[in-house]
Amino acid sequence: MRKLAAGNWKMNGSTAALAEVSALLAAHPAPGCDMLLCPPATLIAPMASAARGSALLIGGQDCHAKASGAHTGDIAAAMLVDAGASHVILGHSERRADHGETDAQVRAKAEAALAAGLIAVVCVGETEGERDRGVTLEVIGAQLAGSVPDAAAAASVVVAYEPVWAIGTGRTPTLPEIAEVHSFIRARLTERFGEDAAGFRLLYGGSVKPSNAAEIFALPHVDGALVGGASLKAADFGAIVAALAAA
Repeated sequence: MRKLAAGNWKMNGSTAALAEVSALLAAHPAPGCDMLLCPPATLIAPMASAARGSALLIGGQDCHAKASGAHTGDIAAAMLVDAGASHVILGHSERRADHGETDAQVRAKAEAALAAGLIAVVCVGETEGERDRGVTLEVIGAQLAGSVPDAAAAASVVVAYEPVWAIGTGRTPTLPEIAEVHSFIRARLTERFGEDAAGFRLLYGGSVKPSNAAEIFALPHVDGALVGGASLKAADFGAIVAALAAA
């Protein structure tokens, strides 16, 4: 299995930030793992152009469940492909919280992404309150069942575990807590998809940074990371890529 370092730029970046892409590619022309950046929609096409012929993959941060229509402000999966994307992040906790996205909506978007030929990065994760109540695995299990489409396969779907309370806070779960959830996700995928589940890449996200990347990547069933703020700077993201390649 080829590991994956994915960066989510969220609502950050302008054309000037493409200089970070050039710096990243100069430092890691053959990174030893898959390297993905998901910028705002306005930067997908220029970033894809800058990355053409390189090891860097480009993705979107969301897509609509419909292929086209009267959905002002939304973007279809095929539009992402047309702009140069190969992946799309779906069901991120910020989308679930800010826009009220349900598991069923995330699944519909994932189905649309697969139909368009995109690789769907489906996000799951518990809130701090859910963690404190001891229902983390119940929450993750329900999100997996509701958000991951039946047509999912190792080649078309990546699952990212992001504890909501760790995103952008500088806090991370303990290593045993991360390992427990990743092992649980692998077991649930195996129950549903059989032997193919061994090939699903499971990413950890939530305050991943150069200082903690190596110890997280050493855990079983952690096949990469979904990185937020640290992906905005080539030096930080490059260090995480290097740690993953060495894991």
